[in-house]
Amino acid sequence: MRVGTFVLAAQFPGQGPGEALHRAIRSTEVAEESGLDSVWLAEHHFVPYGVCPSAVTLAALLLGRTRRIRVGTAVSVLPNQHPVALGEQAALLHLTSGGRFSLGVGRGGPWVDLEVFGGGLEAYEKGFPGALDLLLDWLRKPRVAGSGKRFGFREVAVVPRADELLDENDGNDTQGPSGPEVIIACTSAKSVKLAAENGLPMLLGMHCGDEEKAEMVALWRSTALAAGRSPEQVREAGHVSAGVAQIADRSAEAVETLVKAMPGWLRQGLDAHVTVDGRHRVMRDPVAYTELLCGLHPVGPPRLAADRLAATAERTGITRFALLVEGSGDLAATEENVARLGTEVLPLLT
Repeated sequence: MRVGTFVLAAQFPGQGPGEALHRAIRSTEVAEESGLDSVWLAEHHFVPYGVCPSAVTLAALLLGRTRRIRVGTAVSVLPNQHPVALGEQAALLHLTSGGRFSLGVGRGGPWVDLEVFGGGLEAYEKGFPGALDLLLDWLRKPRVAGSGKRFGFREVAVVPRADELLDENDGNDTQGPSGPEVIIACTSAKSVKLAAENGLPMLLGMHCGDEEKAEMVALWRSTALAAGRSPEQVREAGHVSAGVAQIADRSAEAVETLVKAMPGWLRQGLDAHVTVDGRHRVMRDPVAYTELLCGLHPVGPPRLAADRLAATAERTGITRFALLVEGSGDLAATEENVARLGTEVLPLLT
């Protein structure tokens, strides 16, 4: 079982972005100290839902602040950027961290970001598969050429190569089997099939229950096998399940902490999203959504938290977790929550 944190750098009502980012950094440092496996960083633009606009930039800082823990993006929004630029950054972080970086990518939403960064609705609605192909080429090949109206360019050398890691023993470059891990955020059958055809693991959202996640894993497996992926590769795919964790001595105490704090953040953050084309959207009821998350995920005493993680793993086959730990909105409470997750819950899973 590999348990990590999911960091949104959420700006709660009454807080500034600096406070949210400081909490994100401190929670990562405590996660490493407490023995957790990984930290996954979200990326958002123009909204207080999450105030990290560049997950790879924050990942670079956190990789420099840590020595053991894996740091990943969850996710870098591909329609908002050039795949080659993202690939270069991913290769740089992979090589300089000794292979501790994971690149999570996703399609994002139909937000005004698409207008600001120039991708437009086409990049969101149709462009993701082609952008992903270019990104994967950049991470796997020595030379790459682009095609199409948006990403057309002559063949160029890939420098630095993502599959060349420095051997710490002799200081020489060594040819590795692959570059950084690439994972795809999946919210639909279409994205599940795209991930499976490319043999890439999925990141599944915290709003999904075990039954829905199990169905997506089953679809991924059947599609991957049909695409020619080996049974071993299918069996060992490292899918990641996102969730929420709040550890307390009593379940009621943990639930109360989240129900008091999260709805205000959700209401403020989700309501700030603006669609690029004015399309109508329905926002979840913040209180009902918080209560749903509390019922799905490890929210309560350590034993209950461990049992819920184990149950999800048994029902879905997923053994990697990215858990939102900042739901209290408070720095000290977040640090304590992360520490208890690592020191009290994790030992129950081994």
